[in-house]
Amino acid sequence: MSPEVPLLNDYKKDFFLKRFPQTVLGGPRFKLGYCAPPYVYIHQITLFLMPWILGGIGTLLYQLGILEDYYTAALSGGLMLFTAFVIQFTGLYARNKSATVERILSTDILAEEDEHEFTSCTGVETIKFLIPGKKYIANMVFHSVLAGLMCGLGTWYLLPNRMTLLYGSAGGTGLLFFFGWMTLCTGEYSLIVNTAIETATFQTQDTYEIIPLMRPLYIFFFVSIDLLYRFMANIPALEQMNQILHVLFIFLPFLWALGILPPPDALFLWAMEQVLEFGLGGSSMSTHLRLLIMFIVSAGTAVASYFIPSTVGVVLFMTGLGFLLSVNLSEMGFVFKHSVTGHRVGTKSKALPSGSEKQCTWKECLFYLIILVLALLESILLHYFACCSQISKNSPQAIVGYILMMLLIILWILREIQSVYIFGIFRNPFYPKDVQTVRLFLEKQARLMKIGVLRRILLNLVSPFAMIAFLSLDSSLQGLHSVSVSIGFTRAFRMVWQNTENALLETVIVSAVQLLTSSVDMWWNRSLNTGIRLLLVGIMRDRLMQFISKLQFAVVILLASWMEKKQRKSTTTLCILNIVFSPFVLVFIVCSTLLSSPLLPLFTLPLFLVGFPRPTQSWPGVVGTAACVCADTVYYYQMIPSLTAALQSAMVAGSFGLLLPGSHYLGRFQDRLIWIMILECGYTYCYINIKGLELQETSCHTAEARRVDEIFEGAFVQQEYAKMCSINGHFSNILTPCTVLPVKLYSDARNVLSGIIDSHDNLREFKGDLVKVLVWILVQYCSRRSSMQENVHKTENKQKASLIILPGLNTLPQTRSPEDTVSLNSEALGDWSDDVLGDEPTTKKGNEEKDQLKVLQSINLPLPGSAESQMVGDHSVGKVPESSLCKAVILGYPATDRGKQEDMAYIPLSEFSCSHSHLLSLPEEWTSNCLPNSKIREMSLLFPEDWYQFVLRQLECFPSEENVPNVLEEIAKDRVLKDFYIHVVMTCYFSLLGVDDMDPGPGHILRVYSGVLPWSSAQDWLTEKPELFQLTLKAFRYTLKLMIDKASLGPIEDFKELTNCLEEYENDWYIGLVSDEKWQEAVLQEKPYLFSLGYDPNMGVYTGRVLTLQEFLIQVGKLNAEAVRGQWANLSWELLYATNDDEERYSIQAHPLLLRNLTVQAADPPLGYPIYSSKPLHIHLY
Repeated sequence: MSPEVPLLNDYKKDFFLKRFPQTVLGGPRFKLGYCAPPYVYIHQITLFLMPWILGGIGTLLYQLGILEDYYTAALSGGLMLFTAFVIQFTGLYARNKSATVERILSTDILAEEDEHEFTSCTGVETIKFLIPGKKYIANMVFHSVLAGLMCGLGTWYLLPNRMTLLYGSAGGTGLLFFFGWMTLCTGEYSLIVNTAIETATFQTQDTYEIIPLMRPLYIFFFVSIDLLYRFMANIPALEQMNQILHVLFIFLPFLWALGILPPPDALFLWAMEQVLEFGLGGSSMSTHLRLLIMFIVSAGTAVASYFIPSTVGVVLFMTGLGFLLSVNLSEMGFVFKHSVTGHRVGTKSKALPSGSEKQCTWKECLFYLIILVLALLESILLHYFACCSQISKNSPQAIVGYILMMLLIILWILREIQSVYIFGIFRNPFYPKDVQTVRLFLEKQARLMKIGVLRRILLNLVSPFAMIAFLSLDSSLQGLHSVSVSIGFTRAFRMVWQNTENALLETVIVSAVQLLTSSVDMWWNRSLNTGIRLLLVGIMRDRLMQFISKLQFAVVILLASWMEKKQRKSTTTLCILNIVFSPFVLVFIVCSTLLSSPLLPLFTLPLFLVGFPRPTQSWPGVVGTAACVCADTVYYYQMIPSLTAALQSAMVAGSFGLLLPGSHYLGRFQDRLIWIMILECGYTYCYINIKGLELQETSCHTAEARRVDEIFEGAFVQQEYAKMCSINGHFSNILTPCTVLPVKLYSDARNVLSGIIDSHDNLREFKGDLVKVLVWILVQYCSRRSSMQENVHKTENKQKASLIILPGLNTLPQTRSPEDTVSLNSEALGDWSDDVLGDEPTTKKGNEEKDQLKVLQSINLPLPGSAESQMVGDHSVGKVPESSLCKAVILGYPATDRGKQEDMAYIPLSEFSCSHSHLLSLPEEWTSNCLPNSKIREMSLLFPEDWYQFVLRQLECFPSEENVPNVLEEIAKDRVLKDFYIHVVMTCYFSLLGVDDMDPGPGHILRVYSGVLPWSSAQDWLTEKPELFQLTLKAFRYTLKLMIDKASLGPIEDFKELTNCLEEYENDWYIGLVSDEKWQEAVLQEKPYLFSLGYDPNMGVYTGRVLTLQEFLIQVGKLNAEAVRGQWANLSWELLYATNDDEERYSIQAHPLLLRNLTVQAADPPLGYPIYSSKPLHIHLY
């Protein structure tokens, strides 16, 4: 390794060197890293050898002929049980004493973090170090009983006389006795004294103390075989197995240390999967609960078939249950339950499970029922009338075998031409070239989709019935059936539906061998029925495919180590050793294949180990419950419905190849990487998990993403005149391109706004446009508000006079002191400089006002004018009469001089000239005054009256009125309403741009766009009205987008075009900040466009980000499943055992062949860090 990227840093090396001997010995800590008294080591040695001492007493009495073997086992077990209880309660006493007695300890910051202070050989700290104890009292009792039982049976297992009779060699017996007791001592120590940290770690936390049971579990398995041999004599195979296991028993500590044997939880799940898939014809399941239920039901089916006396009944039972267990019964059960509930309440149900877009309907249930009836009829008719006992080339079963061979070839051809590469090597000449746009791709792919329909008909309808015919005609079902017949044919009849393509291949192989060897008297024909032959062929097929994938993965690891220049010097030795000892490497690969466990490349180097067997999902948690959620997660949420629909079409056509649980696929579009894993497959359905990787690309992430882009470009972007059958130039990579999927999602475009946002001409126009947009926003708001109120109240108070309090725009102000101007100028934006730019815009008042603003934005807003609306201002000059319709609210100015009262204008009660004006009146609480009347009157000259009247005349908010144009004309001429709008619009304008009416700078625009207003007397007035503040902020953002569009597309010609543009912003755009919650809501609601303004401090430029929603092509490729499992196994070992969590460690560095960094990201948290992980998604395959 290069010195810059070590495998383990110095601290982790010391940690690993202390931990590994502890794992080998089962828990004793002889390498501490600091000085400890000798009695600490003596105590550990005594506790380690205690089972041997107690078992040795019984062994000695047996060898002297004093006790029989079973009394010897009982004596040793009883002594060990007593000792275990003493050890456990001693540890419990030490823990309780240390919890109640306070001790003053000297703190040394230079001491090791795991250093202990030993005061005496029987001190509390010493006992706690030696015996950490159990979490639960129940485990203390259970583990102690288990320790006694293990010692007693282990003593019986290792009796010298018994082993001498087994092998006939005294020397061999001595070696087995010595090392066998070493194995027993490691198991006992880990169980009752101090649990070893196992290299085979499946769970991140051992909540229920399962790890201490790991070593006793395997010891009990070895002992059970010996017990079977003792009580079931004259079975040569059992004797040979017992001899082999006695030898293997002494190597158990090394197998535990190397992490080859799985912990109990992983072993249980793996064993259920293997039995369900290869013994019962099922599939890996999407959840552990489904796996357990399906295993129990499937095993019960096989057992029940054995007790059915009639051969006709057996065939019917196997055919029917095989079909029913292969379909998704949970979906069908939900439809039935939901429909019954809907009929009870008299309504049709609409809610369906959240796992998929398209759910099982009654039509599909009827389809399944018809298929089931036809399958039952076919099987019973053929079995009863056409079955013959003689096997010949002209028998009905042989003829069906020929048909199956033809079907296999046709389906293979139809599947291969759906993908971009044939065998992953040769470019498919029928696949569309130069795939760039969705429309062009769909046009070129139309023919392939028609072929895909034909393939699906052959696969779902023709092939299963042909295989049922082959099985029903088999002669093995004619006579009295045995256990092998029940197991073999139960699996066979289910595989027909559960995994049709693999079942077809297995049936063709068995049929071909049967035809070729029908006249030969051999073990295959004489001792095995067709069901068991299919089972053996299925196991061989699966293991062969695993072996090829693992061998390819090992070769890629070697190539990756050799081809990387920085790594070549340090890995040359490893590569040479792998070549020299290639037979041993092949042995490791074969062992990994036989166990169906991952091939573990240590630190992803060509240093191979056999990982422990684990379930297909590789992780213990429930799928989709953990992800490192961030702001970018929403983009994956949005695309999932469209992506699942596209995946359904591609899987049905066969573009993804053979669908098997545990297959992994990688999708790519722009900065998005989608990781797809198949969890479960059945008849016309599958379950998948989709993960989304991070969008903020690191250097390693970028390097591998670039290689992914190169692989996909080489496959999908080709000239029309390119070679018909070109070669895959990236064949050595673990990623093989499959197809492209049309998916509705957001494209992300980022533009530099230099020359637009800093143009003086654009900024000057910005001010005028801002007033117009404010008018449009407020009028539209009042229009919608009045429509809502009209629907609720039906305008109950139309006959009453409409009164409202207005600022005295038309009244002469009293004498204003010169300090007004000084006061306002002092509050202007002079100190709110444009020079300070960054990711978080700030104001002179600091972060306090920003925090207040954020709080205001998150307030639940009351309806304007309601009792809960916030009333602003406590000071009034004079008394104004109050009525039930209105209230005078005045906001006082800061004092211009001490002792002087602020000069305020009298605000009269004014009446609308139009009886309908109240429908467009702004909320009453917005009428308060915060500016001098002279300033309002001065800025009112900027108010676009012609635009205001145009906007009013365009409204369509009076459905109950007959003469709408005349009503709008009257409202437009209402001077009081206009003055009202002038006051609110210009006050908002002042709060955004300042009283000086200066052209805003780019920094000013960025800050206000981000929701941070310049400090002024109008700032508090505006922020105290959250709803008005949000409308004002939206108007500002719309104006910015309008400025950018005018600079890019040209000027606005007239008011009609401006209205259309603003309506488009309102309906089709979300203009805001990426960090806003409304941004995520807009993405989930699938707004066609989103815009955000930003600033890049590194480049010093303002940027615009535009998201556009439309159909794009996602490129998808298939990953080498064994490469993924192997790298995940190394990740689990490296983080959970070696605790090598260094962010710059070697095994997480980018590698273009292995896609190492992306694979680590896709692992389940806490080891990986995908930002999105879906729950199991149901995909219909028809």
